[in-house]
Amino acid sequence: MERPLVSPHEIRNPQTLPNPSGFSHAVIAQAGRTVYLAGQTAQRADGTVTGATMAEQFDIAAGNVVNALEAAGAHPQDLVSMQIFVTDVTEYRRLSKEVGEAYRRHFGRHYPAMALLEVRRLFDPAAKVELMAIAVTA
Repeated sequence: MERPLVSPHEIRNPQTLPNPSGFSHAVIAQAGRTVYLAGQTAQRADGTVTGATMAEQFDIAAGNVVNALEAAGAHPQDLVSMQIFVTDVTEYRRLSKEVGEAYRRHFGRHYPAMALLEVRRLFDPAAKVELMAIAVTA
């Protein structure tokens, strides 16, 4: 089920830039508390990374982002920035439909300013994806 979200932040996607898909070019954060989230992987509470595919790991990592947000008194619609680190952009693209479904399940159709970066490896060798985010709460 997709989360219905209305963000208090102002999204700007100028016509002079390519039409964004799955992200926003600029977000003007409203005044409030800033929450900086550490990188979240598909790590369970016991420290093990789970999920065979990048899409499965993205789903778990996104859930971890939401849990961290809620622990800080924030919500997915408060996100203003997100960086997605992956160990294989080709796999990410191949599974983009499943990744998109997982994204919408946790964050709805709220798209903060985002970047996708391919890295050689993440701290835990079993991790394929890591999400870092910044939120601003009212």
